[in-house]
Amino acid sequence: MKERKVNEGIVNVRKKGSNVFREGPHMLPGVSLMLAEGVLKSIKDLKKPFVTIVNSYTNQIPGHAHLDQLGAVLKKELEKQGVNVWYANIGGAVGDGIAMGHFGMKYSLPSRELITDQIETIVGAHPTDAWIGLGNCDKIVPAMYNAMVRINIPSMYVSGGPMLSGLDNTDLISVFEAVGKYSVGKMSEKDLKKLTEIACPGYGSCAGMFTANSMNCLGEVLGFALPGNGTIPATLRLKGKKRQFQLNPKRINLIKKAAKKIVFLMKNKIRPLDILSKESIDNAFILDMAMGGSTNTVLHLLALAHEAGIGYDLSYLNKLASTTANVVKISPSRPEIHVEDVNRVGGVGAILRSVYDGKKSKLKLKAKTIYGTLGDYVLKSPKPDGEVIRSVKNAFSPEGGLAVLFGNIAVSGSVLKTSGVDKDMFKFKGKALVYNSQEEALNAILKNKVKDGDVVVIKYEGPKGGPGMQEMLSPTAAIKGANIRAALITDGRFSGGTRGLCIGHVSPEAASGGEIGLIKNKDLIEIDVDKKEINLKISKKELKNRKKEQVIFKSKVTGGWLARYSDFVESADKGAILSR
Repeated sequence: MKERKVNEGIVNVRKKGSNVFREGPHMLPGVSLMLAEGVLKSIKDLKKPFVTIVNSYTNQIPGHAHLDQLGAVLKKELEKQGVNVWYANIGGAVGDGIAMGHFGMKYSLPSRELITDQIETIVGAHPTDAWIGLGNCDKIVPAMYNAMVRINIPSMYVSGGPMLSGLDNTDLISVFEAVGKYSVGKMSEKDLKKLTEIACPGYGSCAGMFTANSMNCLGEVLGFALPGNGTIPATLRLKGKKRQFQLNPKRINLIKKAAKKIVFLMKNKIRPLDILSKESIDNAFILDMAMGGSTNTVLHLLALAHEAGIGYDLSYLNKLASTTANVVKISPSRPEIHVEDVNRVGGVGAILRSVYDGKKSKLKLKAKTIYGTLGDYVLKSPKPDGEVIRSVKNAFSPEGGLAVLFGNIAVSGSVLKTSGVDKDMFKFKGKALVYNSQEEALNAILKNKVKDGDVVVIKYEGPKGGPGMQEMLSPTAAIKGANIRAALITDGRFSGGTRGLCIGHVSPEAASGGEIGLIKNKDLIEIDVDKKEINLKISKKELKNRKKEQVIFKSKVTGGWLARYSDFVESADKGAILSR
């Protein structure tokens, strides 16, 4: 592992922590302000260590709308343990569902870098001895993981928990796919609005195995969060109630455990880079494949590896997939099963127990975590119940739910969530319908221009081209909802809620001169999931000629910080990290 360079301020925080404020009388003006803000009750309290809570509370995201309540519990529990508590809130938190379908989604992936930088700023400007992140959704979770390894002082993460499913076993994806049904006359506007009212009942990250819940579950395996972090629901289910806002006592209890754990990590000087390793990243990918999680995890784990100085080859995912059975299918892959169901039968530990007992997995149980080793968790977890979580012998698929496809239009790779693809679509050949943006493609789908057998190609939606690689749940859900047997490929990305033959992260992206930018309407595209291949069926000579004629990309966004992001962001196969 080659640790990435950080500035002198962060090095100072690692060495001294809050001792910076005890270096002499010249620091007393700052101490006076700590008294003014109420963090210190008297100057004697300066002797106590400092723990900083970094919360991402906002009522703009249902997974975060209750984090003020959980943050209050966390602060109280920390104070009981005799530490000074700083409490900061990050901004720039994006709710992907609400940002979906308009320009706002371009801010989502970039917000990961923004939030990591904010946390570095908070800790660098106000040196502390440990910090704990409280988050839940989309890019906030991986941003906190990245900040943990960048700053590398005792730290951990705790989530607000998943949302319960809605009435009639619905969730957010039910609404997105219903839009597709409505567009082809299979659902009335009245029924669509009725579904909208019941699908998302209250607090929590959306109920299926979408990006937020995938990343919260992966935190348990990376070793950055406690068992139950990803699956204990945010609220209690109140029968007969449309809205679910009563906090789950088990989630509150997890917050209290987290308060004790962060103090333990601080006292024992256990840091994120003492825990994170290539093996723990392998383990996280194995979990993702076993449960058919979001393709976005590929972006975020590659970025985490980069932040930690761990080299990671994208193609290695196929080797992990070949020895990891897909033992769980959760909405959207299995619409009637939600994260609360997984929690009921043993959570993440039970999923990994199933994979480990299958005896083929590359799972490393000796990997370190904040709670001991991964084996301490997995071997004490229940065996698969057989219905929600299957045994390897009865798995949904003998291979994991993610695949990396290569070919002449994905030289550096592309990513597919295989757990969301019907087996009869694993081999697919069709003519291209090419669009230069998500909006163009969605408009065509909703106007019934996409037919069975087509391959929808959406280019210039990658990290640089979008910019920001906006999620494309709207077009993928519209195709699924309209029951169109078509494929979709893009240099952009998908929501964890996407299902179907949807191939994203095509690298290099069109904006960087990638071959996906050379595809023309009516070109034949061949996809073979089993062989991990995706190819444009034209001659090498024709491909070379098109390459010569390719127009140099000019960013769609010329102002604000998204323009700066477009200038410095790397491709998806590198995790869409910033080059500077």
